[in-house]
Amino acid sequence: MSRISPKVDIAFKKIFGVEENKDLLISLINSIVSAEDQVLDVTLMNPYNPKNFKNDKLSIMDIKAQGLDGKRFNIEIQISDEADYDKRALYYWAKLYTEQLKVAEDYSILSKAIGIHILNFTSIPFVKKYHNVFHIKEKDSGIAYFKDLELHTIELNKFADNSNETLADIVAKVKNALDVWLAFLTRNDLLKKDHLPKELDDPSLAKAIDVLDVMNLNADERDAYEGRLKWMRIEANTLKKHGEDCRAEGKAEGKAEGKAEGIAIGEAKGKAEGRAEIARKMLEMAVDIKLIEAATGLTKDEILTLK
Repeated sequence: MSRISPKVDIAFKKIFGVEENKDLLISLINSIVSAEDQVLDVTLMNPYNPKNFKNDKLSIMDIKAQGLDGKRFNIEIQISDEADYDKRALYYWAKLYTEQLKVAEDYSILSKAIGIHILNFTSIPFVKKYHNVFHIKEKDSGIAYFKDLELHTIELNKFADNSNETLADIVAKVKNALDVWLAFLTRNDLLKKDHLPKELDDPSLAKAIDVLDVMNLNADERDAYEGRLKWMRIEANTLKKHGEDCRAEGKAEGKAEGKAEGIAIGEAKGKAEGRAEIARKMLEMAVDIKLIEAATGLTKDEILTLK
């Protein structure tokens, strides 16, 4: 039986969002944030609760944590390329920041809020690096006046997107602590806790592999996990095919309209058509309309027209 994938949000939160694995969450956070934002301990603000699935199988599996100095963190692994994901990321940051302030309290109590978005898709196609950090800065001088806002995007497929890669290929990419965690998230199938190469010989990684190996899901969790995993597979196959077809079409159009513009048109068209095709396949499998909406970003009316 194959391992549960930590790229699925349910498994991700069951690994990093429980009290007994808080050390793993701390290690993950510290591999991402700057030296000044490192944490020694955190308080889980929304720990994993399997009972949630009985009431809401579409619940958001983010992890909220607060450091000893008051800084707040929101960590989310996102399966699908939702429409306007950038706006969603900013909205979640705003909620994390404003939730600190109660009625009649002073603004001075507000602490820095850091959003960490681990993405199973390419969000910033024109940038090669997988980890990008965003702040608000003054346009000309670059002064970071609003220092409480920080957003991280980590695109997994920029680290490893080739299923034919060997362990040696993955190890060759490992340059820092975050790379160790990305090796776990993308290619844990190649990792054995008792036979880790020296570049990956980390106690936290060994524990995470052990947690994954013994992880059990109840019936509700299993249903939600399988639904999300099925979506990942459909999305990967469908978007790859449409992306290739429409990039080729875009290049042809680009000869007349300008190559860069033509490719952009083709890729945009491929993404739209890919969502529709994914929705059709999910309808064929009798997937709930609400789950299709959440997975594709299409409206209920748009989905029903595909039947």
